[in-house]
Amino acid sequence: STQRHGEVEFLLSAMKLKQFEHALQEVRPFQEPNYMLEQYPTSAHIAARMIHTMDQVYDDIEGKSIADLGCGSGMLSIAAAMMGSEYTVGFDIDPNALTVAVDNAETMEVDLEFVQCDVWKIPVRGYSSLPHNSLSSETSSEDMRHELSLESTIESQLNRSPLVSSFPFETVIMNPPFGTRVKGIDMVFLQQAVALASVSVYSLHKSSTREHIFKKAADWGVKAEVVAELRFDIPAMYKFHKQKSVDVEVDFLRFDVTNKKRFLSDVASSS
Repeated sequence: STQRHGEVEFLLSAMKLKQFEHALQEVRPFQEPNYMLEQYPTSAHIAARMIHTMDQVYDDIEGKSIADLGCGSGMLSIAAAMMGSEYTVGFDIDPNALTVAVDNAETMEVDLEFVQCDVWKIPVRGYSSLPHNSLSSETSSEDMRHELSLESTIESQLNRSPLVSSFPFETVIMNPPFGTRVKGIDMVFLQQAVALASVSVYSLHKSSTREHIFKKAADWGVKAEVVAELRFDIPAMYKFHKQKSVDVEVDFLRFDVTNKKRFLSDVASSS
């Protein structure tokens, strides 16, 4: 019967998801996380469910061109490639994280591109780039020097790579900084993601920012929806952490960008 067929399909999908998560557990996390960049690993459990949902529910992964902003050690990029993306490019400012990402991609035997750059410096045709001074005025000069000390080599890397010459990407995926260290950086990531994507953006954001994010999305002509509400476990990775781990309430969001406005305003400066 149709119901029986549906039950079998559900069981097969659940089995594949469990195997998918198990495989992703081989992806190594950051070796030397940078607290200013809010580098916290995306667990195999969350990554598997995110990418599985993007693919099975929305058909946004298999055969699609994917950008992973702030890719870190490559968890989401690798998961997208394993799920059958046409190609995936990971962008990150931190060369140490990208070294781990490249090693992880080789270990997992997936073909990925990685570009070291400031996310807001990625050139997007037809959109104004976001200036550095649009970050919060609360950001100290020391923090800014730390943030900007890894100057982008993006122009030469874009010219070298045949994969990142065809903007925009169909799908952008990311687990961006939450804006705890540099206020507004979460919206900088989201603006760039919306500009880069032609179909959809998937991102994790603190649930407490949902109302603000949905308002901005509406301003951009972008449809936002909460795919799932998660508890993101942040382990004690830095000296200033007092607890072994902290659960943060996080929204797994999808943005339909097919009707986005052509020119995006400076998000961080007005937020």
